[in-house]
Amino acid sequence: MPTSENAMTGIGIGLSLDKYKVVITHQRLDFILLAMDQIINGAAKWYYMFGGKDNVSITFRLIVGRGWGQGPTHSQSLQSLFAHIPGLKVVMPSSAYDAKGLLISSIFDKNPVIYIEHRWLHSMTGNVPKKRYDLELGTPKKILNGKHLTIVAMSYMTIEALNSAKFLKKYNIHCEIIDLRTVSPINYKIIFSSIKKTKRLMVLDTSNKSYSIASEIVAVCCENIFNHLISPPKILGLPNIPIPTSFGMTKDLYPESKDIINEVLKLMNIKASIPNDKFLDHMHDVPHKKFKGPF
Repeated sequence: MPTSENAMTGIGIGLSLDKYKVVITHQRLDFILLAMDQIINGAAKWYYMFGGKDNVSITFRLIVGRGWGQGPTHSQSLQSLFAHIPGLKVVMPSSAYDAKGLLISSIFDKNPVIYIEHRWLHSMTGNVPKKRYDLELGTPKKILNGKHLTIVAMSYMTIEALNSAKFLKKYNIHCEIIDLRTVSPINYKIIFSSIKKTKRLMVLDTSNKSYSIASEIVAVCCENIFNHLISPPKILGLPNIPIPTSFGMTKDLYPESKDIINEVLKLMNIKASIPNDKFLDHMHDVPHKKFKGPF
């Protein structure tokens, strides 16, 4: 069909109201901005306005992430924009297993779901059962046990967190990593429990730090369990600027494992410099040399 995001979204909402299970792929997240009125004033409000008697069950698959000089209009991570809207659910998987289970749950959820995929995760492999399985939306997952620091991450930043945690063991620092999986809603029970154990918090975001999912998590944690923290929480995300197109200007823009490690060492009051290590070296525009897309 013609590439008209607003028309495609309207048709999808109409089909959903006729009890179809609808999945629309707009490729880049940036393209769905052309259909925001349909999503915010239509799909997100329907269930509430009609007292739960009707609903819009529609899933939007969108791609975010860095690489290939995408620039300011093709690489935005706007999950906090959608998470701000009551009635929308926002999903950001970080593994192959979660990607399938969360997608199935999104499709069969009564609410409209914004399902965001980081382009650097599309080459990830893992054990994915052929049979159908569902993963509850809104429930974070502890993927690494630790005792010194809680790292809450989402999407590709979960991979960076795991890489950092492996390296930090050399300094006898054991991080506990929680993968959000769904950034709206968020069940904070596992996050609160982890912070009460480790007493420290770091949140990793793929988006700009200002008005982000990460800043929301820090605010909620400080509001509810501030007394359990022994140091100020730390957020790692993008600076509050549009994403440059230039290779040179983006080279040091995105937080990576080295940045996470440096900030963890500061939180732990450990004065050390990170030695050169191939384990921490990243490709800049692609996660690895064999990566072919999505574009």
